[in-house]
Amino acid sequence: MATMHLWITGKVQGVFYRAEAAEMAKKLHLNGWIKNADEGAVEATVSGRDEAVQQFIAWCRKGPKRAQVADVVVTPKPDDGLLGFQVIR
Repeated sequence: MATMHLWITGKVQGVFYRAEAAEMAKKLHLNGWIKNADEGAVEATVSGRDEAVQQFIAWCRKGPKRAQVADVVVTPKPDDGLLGFQVIR
């Protein structure tokens, strides 16, 4: 099991990034959350099987069709025990 914090920059707000990321996380059976950050970035925490977390990170590096991802900073973190995946507004 792995838990990672992601800081995603580029054109990632207003392009359905959070909604599509949540769909991907649910398909991969991951737990966590995703939200817009004040600086125009998107922030997420994801927890689950190592290979599923890596697939999610790979998706985040591309994002949805209208996104232009500049960078994804991935930092390991302790599991916070969340169940399910939610979009924080």
